[in-house]
Amino acid sequence: MAIESTETKEKSLNFIEEIIEESIAKGEKRVQTRFPPEPNGYLHIGHAKSICINFGMAKKYGGKCNLRFDDTNPVKEDTEYVDSIKRDIQWLGFQWAEERYASDYFDQLYEWAVVLIKKGLAYVDDQTQEQIRENRGTVSVPGTPSPWRDRSVEENLDLFERMKNGEFADGEKVLRAKIDMAHPNMLFRDPIMYRILHADHHRTGDKWCIYPMYDYAHGQCDSIEKITHSICTLEFDVHRPLYDWFIEALEIYPSHQYEFARLNLTYTMMSKRRLLKLVQEGAVMGWDDPRMPTICALRRKGYTPASVRNFAEMVGVAKRDNVIDLGKLEYCVREDLNKIAERRMAVLNPLKVVITNYEEGRKEYFTAINNPEDEAAGTRQVPFSKVIYIERDDFMENPPKKFFRLQPGGEVRLRYSYLIKCEEVIKDEEGNITELRCTYDPMSGNGSSSDGRRVKGVIHWVSAEDAVEAEVRLFNPLFTTEDPNEGCEEGGKTWEDNLNPESLVKITGYLEPSLKETPIGKAVQFERVGYFCPDTDSTPEKLVFNRTVTLKDSWAKINK
Repeated sequence: MAIESTETKEKSLNFIEEIIEESIAKGEKRVQTRFPPEPNGYLHIGHAKSICINFGMAKKYGGKCNLRFDDTNPVKEDTEYVDSIKRDIQWLGFQWAEERYASDYFDQLYEWAVVLIKKGLAYVDDQTQEQIRENRGTVSVPGTPSPWRDRSVEENLDLFERMKNGEFADGEKVLRAKIDMAHPNMLFRDPIMYRILHADHHRTGDKWCIYPMYDYAHGQCDSIEKITHSICTLEFDVHRPLYDWFIEALEIYPSHQYEFARLNLTYTMMSKRRLLKLVQEGAVMGWDDPRMPTICALRRKGYTPASVRNFAEMVGVAKRDNVIDLGKLEYCVREDLNKIAERRMAVLNPLKVVITNYEEGRKEYFTAINNPEDEAAGTRQVPFSKVIYIERDDFMENPPKKFFRLQPGGEVRLRYSYLIKCEEVIKDEEGNITELRCTYDPMSGNGSSSDGRRVKGVIHWVSAEDAVEAEVRLFNPLFTTEDPNEGCEEGGKTWEDNLNPESLVKITGYLEPSLKETPIGKAVQFERVGYFCPDTDSTPEKLVFNRTVTLKDSWAKINK
């Protein structure tokens, strides 16, 4: 089935929209969502989908969306990640109502933990992490209660305060909720609420040495902010009953959690831990390496915010996890860039062409259209001279039928310029073609020939003496298989064995001179080749262009 444009396709409500509209119908007067990333890494395309859903739902229903950083683990978190997350959200075109941090609520979370202790619903445990794990049991075997499970309220209050005051070492004690060690949901088997971490926090410094766990902090933070729809990915489905348990036990504002399917892409790894390993081991140039699935990498590669938002809309909001074809993401950026990217000529695999009957030293300029999809983009002047470069693939010495490009004795039109005819093929001693000698029709510069003849082939070119040399980086998927884990379960192979050795190919290209002024990150179309943009490594002295996407899908089939 062919992909329909997201602008014209009429869509029914997704299940989250149905939930929101139902709550509004029942009298809920506001919609309050939040996007709650942990600042322990850079956001990727999966987070982009969550951003679009949370901010998009709030916008659609006249509500608000907060940005709340889940900064409860000082060992892994940093302001570098906080800043990058804010940049990515704003680049996507969204602005949060309020900027919040879980650390804003540490005092309140501590007081609520005291409330649970006083209710007999929390206790301090002296077991090690290993012992707690061993005594939790299995799905079919109930857990073993801690020897310290029945400590008195007074003793638990004293120990918990002493934990806060820094009297104990990391791992010496934890605070656990007292629920049910035989519960079929393993998360209910006395989950850890607080652990001891003597580490400076990026915002609170050394004020705290105990930090709340996600399952304890998340729902309470939602409640404090009066979040009406806590929208998260499907892996948190099993956490929802515990989310509700804490809210009910504390008798606080009843936020509700709803789960949607996370985004998985072919040829792509989404694990933060594994992405970090690629960065640390130098397998990629950094978090913003254009082969990475991070938002900053997509930006560096030349993707537009609109293309990412359109992709999130295209894949929709589902209840079941599935794997999305990478081709759909590339389709969205092609659709957007086709409308807005200016056209330029660049030759990436040059073959020298000498126009023998063109006057030596002569130069003229031809008018080229910047974007046929946008008249307002105007035109530019492209220089033409006696020696030009064409793509090597645009010439074939012994072509098959229906080859409409240049061949011995054949004619083609140079884009915006003259008809040329191949008169002679020059080769080196090893038989490699090094040069073509052609003639041109002086009367064909206006798009027609002197005798009215027509040719089917039109190829791009650049004037050799005016061409700007640039490093061109051709990016391919980072992995050779649709599933980067393919074959790993059989043993003897790791996901790293599926890394694509051809994921980055560097070549020297020859560009028309106007490309020298292209701003960093601004995508242009190299006519007949693909979409490219100047990389952050690019300088006036050494231009570097990244391939954003090819003109046609060469890796995955969209219409499966």
